[in-house]
Amino acid sequence: MHVVLPGDIDDPATPSGGNHYDRRVCAGLADAGWRVHEHPVPGDWPTPGPAARADLAARLAALPDGAVVLLDGLVVSVTPQELEAQADRLRLVVLVHMPRDDAAEARALAAATAAVATSEWTRRRLLDRYGLPADRVHVAVPGVDPAPPVAGTAAGTALLCVAALAPHKGHDVLLAALAAVADLPWRCACVGTLTRDPAHVRRLRRQADGSGLTGRVELLGPRTGPALAAAYAAADLLVLASRGETYGMVVTEALARGIPVLATDVGGVPEALGHAPDGVRPGLLVPPDDPAALAGALRAWLGDAGLRERLRRAARARRPALTDWSTTSTILAAVLKGAAT
Repeated sequence: MHVVLPGDIDDPATPSGGNHYDRRVCAGLADAGWRVHEHPVPGDWPTPGPAARADLAARLAALPDGAVVLLDGLVVSVTPQELEAQADRLRLVVLVHMPRDDAAEARALAAATAAVATSEWTRRRLLDRYGLPADRVHVAVPGVDPAPPVAGTAAGTALLCVAALAPHKGHDVLLAALAAVADLPWRCACVGTLTRDPAHVRRLRRQADGSGLTGRVELLGPRTGPALAAAYAAADLLVLASRGETYGMVVTEALARGIPVLATDVGGVPEALGHAPDGVRPGLLVPPDDPAALAGALRAWLGDAGLRERLRRAARARRPALTDWSTTSTILAAVLKGAAT
């Protein structure tokens, strides 16, 4: 089978949940015995120029008739014409990380044999938005690797945000909330690429300086592998102020370590956060774009030792039920087999 990927899938300067997902399922399918042929397509996705579109079209045209092709939605949701040209002879399966809710994506998904969403929330959105047949839209939530539990500090003052510094991730809201609790002890490490929107990063730095947060908020840039694991190991609470998330892989990465989560109630985040077996959420959810609500939740976390212990206990209890990557790959393999028939 063939996989069409963004050209930057392995760029350490721009790690993303979507690229990590793609890389893990490619490895999982190969481990399961599939012959995986990767086709990274250079380009500024999802805003490709003519050369990138021509490259994608040529790669698809070169594939043999009847080939099963898994395609990252970041690439193909904006190139419906290229998919439509090959839809009659290829078995196209589109992997939708983040719905675009536009006419181009509607055409691309209509041309596909099947689509795979990375959360139940995303599947419902695709069905509602595009009227796709329900049996053509599947769900394969991201897996997570097992990790040693983090003990955390008694005071819970080590805050961690893992997200690319881009407007939709809500760092401006996070900084405003942190400024509102500046009277309390805490430090916040922000891990994520700084190059996606340099002007936005400059605005965030000015906001932090103007709010008196210099030295308390660190913009550390991207971290992967052992460096990212070390950032989690040093954290008491994951804070995610996103304006939109289809799932939130960092949520389950934190929970795998028994770290509670404070996040916005958007998209698939509640699904990723889930509940402990006793029904307790292993974290707190607040409305998006609401610095006061986020600050209130931070103040509750920092000021209530009983709350911290309840959430930590729930996070530790949530760990065994988290999906692993082999399960994700098995689900995708079943979809690909179905598309081939």
